[in-house]
Amino acid sequence: MDEYVFGANILENLTTGMYQDSKVSYREYIQNACDQIDKAVELGILESISEGQIEIWLNQDTRTISIEDNATGIKQSDFEKTLANIADSSKVLGTDKGFRGIGRLCGLAYCRELVFTTTALNENIKSVMHCDACKMRELLSRNVSGEKFTAGEVLKEIYRFEYINDNSIKDEHWFKVELIGINEENEDLLNFDEVKKYLSFTAPVAYQNTFPYRTEIYKHAKQIKYRIDEYSIRLNGEDVFKKYTTKFSTSKGDDEIFGVEFKDFYDENGNLIMWLWFGMSRFKAIISKESEMRGVRLRKENIQIGNEDALQKLFKEDRGQHYYIGELFAVSKDLIPNSQRDYFNENPMRVWFETELRRYFREALTKVYYDASTANNSYKKIDDYNKKAAEHKEKTNNHEYVDEQHMSNAEQGLKQAAKDAKKAQDTIEKMKQSSPTEAGLLINRVIERIENVRAKETGVAAKGKTVIIEPPVSKPKSKMPLRTDKLSRCNKQERKLISKIFSIILNSTDEDTAEKIIKSIEEEFK
Repeated sequence: MDEYVFGANILENLTTGMYQDSKVSYREYIQNACDQIDKAVELGILESISEGQIEIWLNQDTRTISIEDNATGIKQSDFEKTLANIADSSKVLGTDKGFRGIGRLCGLAYCRELVFTTTALNENIKSVMHCDACKMRELLSRNVSGEKFTAGEVLKEIYRFEYINDNSIKDEHWFKVELIGINEENEDLLNFDEVKKYLSFTAPVAYQNTFPYRTEIYKHAKQIKYRIDEYSIRLNGEDVFKKYTTKFSTSKGDDEIFGVEFKDFYDENGNLIMWLWFGMSRFKAIISKESEMRGVRLRKENIQIGNEDALQKLFKEDRGQHYYIGELFAVSKDLIPNSQRDYFNENPMRVWFETELRRYFREALTKVYYDASTANNSYKKIDDYNKKAAEHKEKTNNHEYVDEQHMSNAEQGLKQAAKDAKKAQDTIEKMKQSSPTEAGLLINRVIERIENVRAKETGVAAKGKTVIIEPPVSKPKSKMPLRTDKLSRCNKQERKLISKIFSIILNSTDEDTAEKIIKSIEEEFK
């Protein structure tokens, strides 16, 4: 054969078959824009990446999306060669964020027409490329039905170029992609709230200024000589930021980040391969799905790789990922995002990456949330005892026990609660004395936080042992004050009968329900 043929089906693989989530198209076009902003800085067109602007506009009325940047633009002489050819990018692996030259096609799967418009500095030409997405889908359908086309034949049919003279744009430099006529089944692409939520954790933007730990994150990045690439991205005129906050919900109540921790990973030659920040909390339970920021997010050049669960498989158990909030920045040039950007290509560096992360996740992070769960449960047992002891004292003073058996049962339960609380306190003290491993130091921060919160909520000393006092066991008395003594309208015999009724009620249902019934009866006979 003189020439090998790329069938039309390759175009389906690069468009409709490439991504599971249509919103990924935003990531692809933003990634291209960021690369061009970097190039504009390198060429002196922009002074810094902070001057770069990426504007995204959603128009539900016309069902159109436009994404525009003020970077280099593309010269007329390079326009067709740059955009028409597929997988022939001049970008450099390890330098540019994208490098395969296939991402620009992704929009064809979601609209009627894809249009690229650009102008370069010192040119008065506006270059336009129209891509007929409907025609492409028609040809692909005919191709599947037996009327065979090559990829090149399809592209020639769907491409149309035009060049517009405009002397007013000589000092301009920009590039715009438009998705015109968004498909009905891709309505989510026009949903402002959903798109902004997606961009808030996927795009390479700054942390919102209400996130108090952003300063610590920037400071750490500077210390390890890593630049977090952050670009100005606006959606319908609103700035997009990473939406990290300190508060979140769990299955066992609200929790919050009270600090951040860092972990840097270097190879044997001292090269930084990756680094991680994660939020410290009480780790009460798994973070609720409703929390958009849950999970340790994987990032390369500050663009999210995959979704929030890209690193889930490296934890000892799947739920481990959902105890944490944080970001892992992949630094090594040998950690190469795959074509779908949902993970890395398989190579020796990826093996090293997974080995080191799996070890740290299992030896440190898994132990932290396990021990934090034990600590939280231990403090709960102590608080439960203190609550029961206070209730017992109040009931004794107010003559609220129905009979001696009622009091005896309460005292036995209180004794068991005291034993459990003492054991729980011993467990906490043992944790405090644990060896100074990474996990040990982290869990001590969690314990200190729990004690500080309890000091505010309950008045219990934040430091030092919580005193556990064995409750005194009341000795039987010849005339024990009973709850029915307060029923002044009843004679001795009636009170004795009502006392037995109270006892039956207590033995027939739970304590809260029994208390409601008994109080209702008391109201009738007072």
